Amino acid sequence: MRNSRRNAPSVNAGSMADIAFLLLIFFLVTTTISADKGILRKLPPKCLTPDCDIIINDKNIFKIYINMNNEIMAEDEIIELEELKDLVIAFIDNNGEKVCDYCNGEQLPNSSDKPSEAIISLKHDALTNYGMYIAVQDEISDAYYDLRAAYAKKTYDKIPDELSKEELKAVKEAYPFILSEVNVKRD
Repeated sequence: MRNSRRNAPSVNAGSMADIAFLLLIFFLVTTTISADKGILRKLPPKCLTPDCDIIINDKNIFKIYINMNNEIMAEDEIIELEELKDLVIAFIDNNGEKVCDYCNGEQLPNSSDKPSEAIISLKHDALTNYGMYIAVQDEISDAYYDLRAAYAKKTYDKIPDELSKEELKAVKEAYPFILSEVNVKRD
């Protein structure tokens, strides 16, 4: 008998690695990588003097607490999310010292003295829903935006997007965003 071995058909795999590499490059180039998004907040400057602790009048602190049931408590009263923005605006724009010529507040004696001293204190439970936490942050940011937009319109007759850098800086100094977030302790 004759040795009748036939050659089995084979595929040239020499360029297979090149094709795989080209496909990898193609998918890396065409795929969009989403950037992480977060809450834009500027950290306070580092204190360079030994006396960094200052005493803050309690009426200049607007306390907001979100419990584990996602209920919002502002100044020891349970409120709805929709009410928060107006309460924050009223607190910041109060003008308790009557020295703010651009403020439109009611000048209540138990609320903030002026916008530069108004502090929003936000505390939440460890089991608070992250969506509710962000919604509260948004309401606080919207309140500051509305106050700044009204100031820009009154002072410069412009909307915030039309302000120059110097004008924007002046608007931010008139209504500085001061937010104190309390650390959450987890068990």
